[in-house]
Amino acid sequence: MDDARTTEAEVFPPFFTPVRLRERADAFAHAVVHAARDGAGTIYHVGRFDLIEFAVVLEPEEPLSVARRVFFAGMNAVADTLAAECPPEKPVTFRYAGAIAFDGGLVGGARLAWPEGTAEDQTPDWLVFSTMLRSGGFQELGFVLDPSATTLEEEGFRDLQPEAFAARFCRHLMFELDDWRERGFRGIGPRYLARLERPAAIALCGIDRNGDLMATPKGGGAVLRTDFVAASAGAGWLDPATGEPRG
Repeated sequence: MDDARTTEAEVFPPFFTPVRLRERADAFAHAVVHAARDGAGTIYHVGRFDLIEFAVVLEPEEPLSVARRVFFAGMNAVADTLAAECPPEKPVTFRYAGAIAFDGGLVGGARLAWPEGTAEDQTPDWLVFSTMLRSGGFQELGFVLDPSATTLEEEGFRDLQPEAFAARFCRHLMFELDDWRERGFRGIGPRYLARLERPAAIALCGIDRNGDLMATPKGGGAVLRTDFVAASAGAGWLDPATGEPRG
């Protein structure tokens, strides 16, 4: 018998321990508070009909300045989970650092947290990767989204189960982490960049060792650096008033 842990409806990979939170709980905030207690592999997921929301605890073995690149592994895993169930003509794309778009419309995003006060050269006790995706139900509630935003339901996803989505995400995340152990960042970075939206004036992008985005303008010129910590802390995809994706 497979030793994968189970919840009521879905099987999670053996490394992960699922914890279901109440409907209006904040998975990201809950994970940050309880990460040290519950440990690596704990994934907190929220049972809501309008949002897919979960946060997973990781325990890195590298200094914070390098370890936080696991954020890009998490982004790849979210995108691959979406792409496995969507029409190929509707792309999943990123907006640096953590915004996630589906067929051009903002659908959600991801965040990363670590213990407050951790120095760049210290190995953090834990990292928390969290994501939130607008799944649907807004029309039934009488809300009208901004034209630049969308929901998975509007894009053709049907009968989305947040718990099942979280379990499938875990499997994709395991692939990303295994690849990192075997090959380093050489596969994770390009997979993220392949989905990254960039201005027409930018010829090439790369990810620095500390997670910063490095962009080369067309026609030459100085390399443009975007600070990862500032970009992810700002979480431009998240509406601070609602605690949910903008739209």
